[in-house]
Amino acid sequence: MLIVTANWYVLTGGPSSGKTTTVNLLASRGYKTTIEHARHYLDTTAINGRTVEEVRSNQKEFQHGIARMQIDQERALDPRDTVFLDRALPDSIAYCRFLGIDPDSELLDAVKKATYKKVFLLDLLPLHADYARIEDSAAQLKIHSLLANAYEELNFQIVRVPVLPPEQRVDYILRNL
Repeated sequence: MLIVTANWYVLTGGPSSGKTTTVNLLASRGYKTTIEHARHYLDTTAINGRTVEEVRSNQKEFQHGIARMQIDQERALDPRDTVFLDRALPDSIAYCRFLGIDPDSELLDAVKKATYKKVFLLDLLPLHADYARIEDSAAQLKIHSLLANAYEELNFQIVRVPVLPPEQRVDYILRNL
């Protein structure tokens, strides 16, 4: 079976590294992008009457729900399209490791089949807490390290993106495709 690398670029990094801002700027320049599923999962469950605290009280269900959304999203994308992903499947592996949760078999199978053109690991910005982001600075650093490890273990090409003003970060990424 011939495995073709998808024409997808992953933007990842620990909490508060500017991923979503960067993805939104890429979208404003006309690039196809995806959403970040942790926030989408929280927003979806809020519509159904669950609070962030209720969702986060069961981290296993939360992480597996995010992984299922990511799997569904990646399956729906055309590998020929150039797409910038706000996180990807290996992020779920890193978060499971951070939380001491075993990834489910569906995630493990999907990660084995995942292909990405390149992974952009955004250097951390000062931590900014909000309704969805509850990590402290120690957790921020640990998650960032686990993300890098997950992609390295899977042999994806990683480009580290330094802290720059947002538009310059996008320019840096586009120069390094």
